[in-house]
Amino acid sequence: MNIQIFGRKKSFDTDKAKRFFKERNIPFQYIDLDEKGFSKGELTKVAGAVGGLDQLIDPKTKVQDVYHLVQHMRDENRFNKVLENPKLIVAPVVRDGGKATVGYVPDVWLQWINDA
Repeated sequence: MNIQIFGRKKSFDTDKAKRFFKERNIPFQYIDLDEKGFSKGELTKVAGAVGGLDQLIDPKTKVQDVYHLVQHMRDENRFNKVLENPKLIVAPVVRDGGKATVGYVPDVWLQWINDA
């Protein structure tokens, strides 16, 4: 398993995701979305794995002005705007190779562990 957790320092769900993998002694790489964000390739792969960019966008984000702007953009422009504004993304995003989840979903992660 090659787990990556994209999250935020002040996110309870991010803390729970990190604890989930720590309790099972599964190593993971933590990436702070507010500091680093996604690379273009990572965002493309994660969006494809979770069913599209809309699954990653947080309607409760603190940057509501950007959120509403993104809702009315064309797809190629939306992607770039989300890439520029990682605060739009739901935390955590957990990735294992080509698979990814959005939010706290331990049932899916358990399935990944069982399949490994």
